[in-house]
Amino acid sequence: MTVVKGEPAPEEADDTGEMTRGGPDGDNYVPSERRLARERHRRARARRATAVAALSTLATAALLYLIVVNAPGWPRTKETFFSAHYAREAFPKVLEGLWLNLRLLLVCGVAVLVLGMLIAIARTLRGPVFFPLRVLAAAYTDFFRGLPLIINLMIVVLGVPALRLQGVTVDPVLLGGTALTLTYSAYVAEVFRAGIESVHPSQRAAARSLGLTSRQALRYVVLPQAVRRQVPPLLNDLVSLQKDTGLVSIGGAVDAVRAADIIVGRSLNYTPYIVAGLVFVALTIPMTRFTDWVTARMDRRRAQGGSL
Repeated sequence: MTVVKGEPAPEEADDTGEMTRGGPDGDNYVPSERRLARERHRRARARRATAVAALSTLATAALLYLIVVNAPGWPRTKETFFSAHYAREAFPKVLEGLWLNLRLLLVCGVAVLVLGMLIAIARTLRGPVFFPLRVLAAAYTDFFRGLPLIINLMIVVLGVPALRLQGVTVDPVLLGGTALTLTYSAYVAEVFRAGIESVHPSQRAAARSLGLTSRQALRYVVLPQAVRRQVPPLLNDLVSLQKDTGLVSIGGAVDAVRAADIIVGRSLNYTPYIVAGLVFVALTIPMTRFTDWVTARMDRRRAQGGSL
């Protein structure tokens, strides 16, 4: 097609019916009426879907509210579980105890990741010489994944001080953190092991062909891919760990749950438990949404053929 100098370039329709105007720069794009109509229809459909979702949510919430407030025992339940007076009293003490839960989450989270990675590597070592190490690692994960966390906490927090060992701490915070680390390391080890085994053997073989040792291939080729692939389940375990830090209160540690329990024992009103529960929920929701965002992002990149 020939364009006369000084005259506007003629419009052309592409394969989808879009109108473009050719020119020296080639960037004069004019959407067709058909595309504009599709976009208007898409926006209108999205607005309708949002309106329907909002109305259905409001209707469901209103129905649940009417069911609850019209229940025969609602006045007594409101006084016992939703007292504004005890909520104001419990909130600052629960927040003060929450600081212990956050410290436990930080310290135990790091310890769990390190110990879980070591156990996973031990389970994936090759060669008959490492057979005893593989057996011990498998026995560790099987035992602590099968043992309920609450029983593990009772054994460690209550049993270790009973032994009266010299030089062994009896601090319920340290003992509770140890029990959490032992249990969650078993779960995280399986997550890491699944990630390591998901890396195709050709990756390790290619690294060895380039002159890397087995240790270097594991460190620089296998583990980076394994960790990236397992980020969502690792974040889910972190969310669960954040909630379970409240179980250290069984040993007497004054965390958010124990602070609420002290007020409940004095007042016989259960509102502080509701306050503590809502504080944990408020802390967990951002972490859960972040996990969902990371998962969706990795799924999009995987669908586009990008690097994980």
